[in-house]
Amino acid sequence: MSSEISVLDSLAAVAAEEWNALAGNNPLLSHGYLEALESTRCASPRTGWAPQHIVLFRNGTLQAAMPLYAKNHSRGEYVFDHAWADAYARYGMQYFPKLVCAVPFTPVPGPRLLAHDTQDRLALISAAKQLVQSQRCSSLHVLFPDEDDRAALEQAGLMLRANVQFHWQNRGYRDMDAFVAALTQSRRKRLRQDRRKLAEAGIEYRWLTGRQIDTETLRFLYFCYVQTYLEHGNRPYLNLDFFERIHDRMADALVIILALRHGKPIAAALNIRHGERLYGRYWGSTEFVPGLHFEVCYLQGIEYAITHGIQVFEGGAQGEHKLARGMLPVQTWSAHWVDDPVFGPAIADFLERETPFVREYIEQLHAHSPYRQVPAAETTSRAPTVKRAGARD
Repeated sequence: MSSEISVLDSLAAVAAEEWNALAGNNPLLSHGYLEALESTRCASPRTGWAPQHIVLFRNGTLQAAMPLYAKNHSRGEYVFDHAWADAYARYGMQYFPKLVCAVPFTPVPGPRLLAHDTQDRLALISAAKQLVQSQRCSSLHVLFPDEDDRAALEQAGLMLRANVQFHWQNRGYRDMDAFVAALTQSRRKRLRQDRRKLAEAGIEYRWLTGRQIDTETLRFLYFCYVQTYLEHGNRPYLNLDFFERIHDRMADALVIILALRHGKPIAAALNIRHGERLYGRYWGSTEFVPGLHFEVCYLQGIEYAITHGIQVFEGGAQGEHKLARGMLPVQTWSAHWVDDPVFGPAIADFLERETPFVREYIEQLHAHSPYRQVPAAETTSRAPTVKRAGARD
């Protein structure tokens, strides 16, 4: 069979149905989501995310693909390699540009090498390595790959790097009270106090999805999102046009949690649903209310997951404070190939020494679990039956 590998500077050059056939039903890897990032110029050469997607066609049919970007900075990745860039600079070498395989601005683990078998995954990796050399990039980075991709990446000689995120697991809780009851006494007390104070402050909540999300709500969400970035002294990565396009293209995957006081919205959080998983993405508020951030970003997401039979709520990158809200540490990965005979081995040595510390850190976090030790039946005896939706991550 005739095979051809190409590099595309725009996802618009690929038919959406062919790309989505490889991405499955994963909204964050869908053609609509990734192309919206490009067409709204959120992921573009202007912002330092120049698309360089690798596609493999066989007999004219798309068989494999790799969402890939040439980058001249490390922002929006959530896997931190600033020390590596600094080391290059100290020796008068250029770390940028580099090639990054990722969903821009999205620290969600999942498929990165969109292929049906290991052979095609390895072909994508080989093409990416050749692109590093032909474009004189320093390195290749694959962020948050799933298990199948990770095995292929390691087989192809990439170095694996461990990291930590905090995810909530549904243990079959019949309602929010059952979840709270599973926590330790001190965590239960604090959580109930915080929620009571918010209720006494007149805060109520609404969950909106699909076409329940109107233009006014979407614009309020965006205002909150921008406010959060500005409060931290950063420019937002995304624009309103992007939010409007993904709402138009994948509204049923969006879950917006609104906080209202006396009927007026004062905070919002955007989550994205994929089968049995809910991903917490962005949040913001128009006024400060103690405890509101934790309630809107985490506890309301957990309550939504329990109500709708969702099995995992991913709280995003970093944040030990999530432990107190019932999220436990999980190990995530990235993969790296550094095309330099000196820095490559040096980084490999660094990663070999770093990984045990990450594992030890996870063990220490588990030692401070917010959950009391109870028989499994106490939280799973009334577990709802949830039909699997074919999630790939």
